Formats: sequence, structure tokens, C-alpha cells
Amino acid sequence: MSSPTWVDVAALAAAGGIAVQPIGATEQHGPHLPLSTDAVIATALADTARDVLAARAASGIAGVPPLWMLPPLAYGTSPEHASFAGTVSLSSTTLRAICLDVARSVAAAGVRTLVFVNAHGGNPELLHVVAREIRDQTGVLVVVVHGPALPLPPELTGAVPRPDVDVHAGFYETSVLLAVDPASVRLQLAAPDGVPRTDELAAGALTPLVGPFAAISLPWRTEDVSASGTIGDPTGANAEWGRAALRAQADALADVLREIGRLRSEFS
Repeated sequence: MSSPTWVDVAALAAAGGIAVQPIGATEQHGPHLPLSTDAVIATALADTARDVLAARAASGIAGVPPLWMLPPLAYGTSPEHASFAGTVSLSSTTLRAICLDVARSVAAAGVRTLVFVNAHGGNPELLHVVAREIRDQTGVLVVVVHGPALPLPPELTGAVPRPDVDVHAGFYETSVLLAVDPASVRLQLAAPDGVPRTDELAAGALTPLVGPFAAISLPWRTEDVSASGTIGDPTGANAEWGRAALRAQADALADVLREIGRLRSEFS
């Protein structure tokens, strides 16, 4: 149901369906990836998970919830990239208000569950806060899924150079874009950045718990570690890896959506 009518949404609500909201950002992704990278990845994950669930339902698997696929939100909170041209960042106040308005409309349609499928690293903290506000104000159960953090099999994670610093426009994002929208990738401009500075900071650290990308993260800006906007090593990125990663994470997202549908009745 890519472009439902109001009748379709009403039927979906009556059947206990889930509204799925892909959300990304419009921000720099180095010299080789488009500004729309995060929105493209979020949408691809959500759409592929929808197709996985449709195939499961067609094969007779029970408990597959109907999905209302909302148009992607292509803006997020991106102040860490503001010094690079092309970044369009919403304030936390604005993004919170947009999410609340979306949820109110979902509630008005009779849909009681909303899942944000996010692919921008600057959004999750705000989304988790607003998820609680939405439930308090509308009764809609909101779940936040950060797509790139969904599990990958060891054979895929083992192929990522420096996964600890694969933060932005690195191997993961470049590979997934090569799989989803190869014409948008300028692979000849892909080069590692951010890794030496991150290692330099780690070498002088008093504890590994604190750092720009450590468990206790500093409020970093891209220019703190990278001149090009890339934080990671996109060299070696390839469409085959991207397709496999997208499918593995979409399978995981399909499992998540099915489980949310099962648990919804427990959270009135």
C-alpha cells in the first residue's frame, strides 16, 4: 500500500495497523555522498521491511500487522554538520513539534501505534524523549528504531574497516547508497577521514569511556575530527555488501514491527 486512500487507512486502523515514519536528515555526507543519504537509507530500510512482511503474510505466517507507510521526513537535527554547505538543520523544538503533529494526525486516523525508522545519528535522543510525550498526549504507542544499529551478521561486520569510527559517510553508508542509488555516489571522491584525529584523541585519553564517539560522548562537531566531512573509511565500499546489509537489517526490522504489533495490546 504505497499510496493509500483514507478508506485504506481507516481499514488499517480497524485492523490494528502500524504507522511507519522514516526519518533522516538533509546534511553533508562528505564529498562523495548526497545530502539526502540518511533519508534514503531510512526509506530503503522501511520499504524493504514492508516487502519482507508482505512476503511472510503471503506465505501464511500469522501476526503480520498491516503498515501505513508515511512519506519520509527528510530533515533532522544536524548542528554538528552546520559548518558544511548544504546542511539544513531543524532545531530540536521544531523537530519535536513536527513529530507531535504527525502523531496527533496518526491518532486522529485511529492508528494507535507509530514507529520512527531513523537513519540519522543526531535524531535518536530527541525521538526517544518525544515518544514519551506522544504517548502521554495522544495515547499512541511510539517506538524508535535506529536503522543502522540493527544487527548485522559477523561476516558483514568483519568486512567494515575500523567499525569503531565508521560514523559518517563511511563504509556502511557508502555501501548502502551504492546498493540503493548508485548514480548518487561519487565513489572516485571517497577517501578516509576522521580516523587519525580520533585515534590521536584516544591515545591521550585518561579513560576510554570519554571521547567524541565513546560510551560517554562529547557534543562533537564534524570539523573537530574531519576536514572533508567524512568520518570513517569508505574505501572498499561496494554494492554487494550494501545489499546484504540492507536485507539483514530489513529482516530484523520486520521482526521488530511484528513484535510491536504483538505487544501493542499490552500497552493501553
